[in-house]
Amino acid sequence: MNTPLRMTKQRAAVAEALDASDEFRSAQQLHELLRDRGDAVGLATVYRTLQALADGGDVDVLRTDDGEALYRRCARTEHHHHLVCRSCGRAVEIDGPTVEAWAAEVGASQGFSDIDHTIELWGTCADCRAL
Repeated sequence: MNTPLRMTKQRAAVAEALDASDEFRSAQQLHELLRDRGDAVGLATVYRTLQALADGGDVDVLRTDDGEALYRRCARTEHHHHLVCRSCGRAVEIDGPTVEAWAAEVGASQGFSDIDHTIELWGTCADCRAL
């Protein structure tokens, strides 16, 4: 069982940096942002804090094509998916009722229950296409 991390000044700074961004960011990007702001937070602390927040359901995590984890605090707490711009990182939270029904149907057809899935859509937003 995961014990929640004690909220230190450094961990609060990581949470604040997440709150200030609408984009998914890597641990390295958040670490650089914190360093640029003058916050003395080690990269290992950033990783541990992000993992604890993800484990607690407080942030969403995406994996890029090369396997890098990106983090963002979402406005929605219920299950949802994301449409993410490959160029600028802008993310839109989307529902996927057809996907939900399909996943449940596929699982049931194979005798599975408690189906979980992760589906993220990547593309290029209108603003980036206009550049």
